[in-house]
Amino acid sequence: MLAIRDNLRQGADALRSHRLRTVLTVLGLTMGVATLITVMTIVQGANLYVEKKIANLGTDVFQVARTPFAATDFDLITKALKFKHIEYDDFRFVAGNCTDCDAVGASATFTARIRYQDHDLQDMNIIGHTANMADIDTRTVERGRYFNSGEVERAANVCLIGDFVVDQFFPTSDPVGKVIRISDREFVVIGTFEKIGSVLGQEQDNFAIIPLTSCLRAFGNRTSLTLNVLAKGPLKFERAQDQVRMFLRARRHVTGEKAEDFFIGTKDSYISLWKSISSAFFGVFILVSSISAVVGGIVIMNVMLVSVTERTKEIGIRRAVGATRADILRQFLTESVMQCIIGGAVGVFAGFLFALALRSFTAFPASVQAWVAILGVVLSSLIGLFFGIYPAVRASRLEPVVALRTE
Repeated sequence: MLAIRDNLRQGADALRSHRLRTVLTVLGLTMGVATLITVMTIVQGANLYVEKKIANLGTDVFQVARTPFAATDFDLITKALKFKHIEYDDFRFVAGNCTDCDAVGASATFTARIRYQDHDLQDMNIIGHTANMADIDTRTVERGRYFNSGEVERAANVCLIGDFVVDQFFPTSDPVGKVIRISDREFVVIGTFEKIGSVLGQEQDNFAIIPLTSCLRAFGNRTSLTLNVLAKGPLKFERAQDQVRMFLRARRHVTGEKAEDFFIGTKDSYISLWKSISSAFFGVFILVSSISAVVGGIVIMNVMLVSVTERTKEIGIRRAVGATRADILRQFLTESVMQCIIGGAVGVFAGFLFALALRSFTAFPASVQAWVAILGVVLSSLIGLFFGIYPAVRASRLEPVVALRTE
């Protein structure tokens, strides 16, 4: 019985003696593994990206709105658009009566033009906030300050602007104290936010935040408010949801078993929706890349069968000088696995390199993780072992006398 080191040496010698065939064989598996690694790094990165950027509520915050936060049922969304608006009085009632709520804020979103001197930005997001949204919202003030409750009460014309607006209007100057026009009303800039960046190619810094009362005065009550509730601690978080649900059901006259005409959303709502969508794409991509890997395995099996035919006399000589069937079996399995490990390693490197290039030069996220690399190498090894069994068994079953007679 040959030692493992001898099997590896013989396998390496056999691969070196047929370099072109080895390279072409390895190439097929490399492409399959590279595709698999690229897909997995992008999906993993997208999951982390969504968790940090889209589902940015925090574990202690939930939202209440008249339309669903995370839904794929178009009929449900259409039905929800007919529900009664959540109004400012609803916010004040919940804020004043929810004992398990650490903070209750409200927000409303409109689209309008922002203008500064001769510069004009169309279709900017104008967000109305209550003052305590400074403690609830995840955006971070970079310069200046947030507006206070007094400014909200008197509907002051003050605002904070996102990084995109800063870059467009004030690329080389401090925007704090400057006056901009939002929907033909003048607002004093009192602060700016840290850059968020784009989410899957969509700009997230093209907004201005103004007091909610100023927002309602400027745009009217044409939209429903969103309640943002902070409740720290798992038990308190659940009790706060129950209290808010009870208050709104009573105020909106939803009784008995009647379905609620509002929706509660948490960070998990966004993440679960994203994962249900991404898992479908992930499954399709994995299937495609797996087919490529299997095709690479079939190529290896066919090449190994050709190799067995070409090396029949060599096998006969080895058997004649004492090599057992197990030795021949291990030799050919070693060659097959070695090719697959090489192809897998190169595929892992190529996949990571491509994923990093996507992350660096495009808006696609990617997360390079060690377990993905290990999975790629293990998968390629298993493919080599599986598709190398038949050629190896066929080689080991050759009778020495018959093999020696082969020309």
